[in-house]
Amino acid sequence: MQRKRSALETPRAAGLAGVGFALLLTAAIVLVRLGMPQGAAAITAQGFTNSARRGALERALALVPFAGIFFLWFMGSIRAHVGAAEDRFLATVFLGSGLVFTATMFGAAAAAGAVLSVAHPAGTAPAPASWDFGRHFAYTMLVGYAMRMAAVFVSVVSVIGQRLGVLPRPITVLGGLTALTLLFVSDNVPWSELVFPAWSLVLSGHILLAGAGSRSPAAPRA
Repeated sequence: MQRKRSALETPRAAGLAGVGFALLLTAAIVLVRLGMPQGAAAITAQGFTNSARRGALERALALVPFAGIFFLWFMGSIRAHVGAAEDRFLATVFLGSGLVFTATMFGAAAAAGAVLSVAHPAGTAPAPASWDFGRHFAYTMLVGYAMRMAAVFVSVVSVIGQRLGVLPRPITVLGGLTALTLLFVSDNVPWSELVFPAWSLVLSGHILLAGAGSRSPAAPRA
């Protein structure tokens, strides 16, 4: 009985963690894009004397750690749900891509936070050297590396779902399109990073609905 109850609770945990991650990452990406509407190369140091842009970035950075925490729970819950049926090769890629994505996302946030906290008089721009390095490092870590690791994560989850038959075909196709977008489009097209939290939200919704259906069997008759 305890084992059956655990098996039924795992999909719900995965779904809720995925929803939390999707919402937090979406909010963080939107705030980053509002603070840097044209990307890192088009924003000068003087632009961050603008308190609205600085405030948007600071709020985004405050959300990143919580998004990472929810993502780790999301990963753990999915792996527990797969259980003994997981393939070792795919499991290694799944864990590796997820952990590297989290690490690069945290690294990008730390770099951006360091740039924003560089000591300089209020109302003035940071030193050009530190600003140029910090903005490009943070932006490249987020868009160039974190999103590509997200593409690998989406791909392997889609493959696992297809092999085990636990994901419907439309979601696996959506995963493939999401991975291609993150691999080849995200660093050139603003806002395209939002496909990752959107995919996470769709997957989480499916897990929640599947879990709710399995927890609501018809009552046995005496």
